[in-house]
Amino acid sequence: MDELTKTIATRGDLAHLALFLWASGASALLVWSLRELVIANKRFDAFVNEIANLNKLFKGKS
Repeated sequence: MDELTKTIATRGDLAHLALFLWASGASALLVWSLRELVIANKRFDAFVNEIANLNKLFKGKS
């Protein structure tokens, strides 16, 4: 990686390196946030299912 950085620095493409690093970080953050959103949706779905099961249980006893 150090050799790659030296090559980019000597060619004067530091802006491209900075843009690449920014885009990589932004993409990684997007993937992480989408993964967290999926996990949260699964937990919420499980919660709603449990509430529905409790409602069925209480309606059956009335």
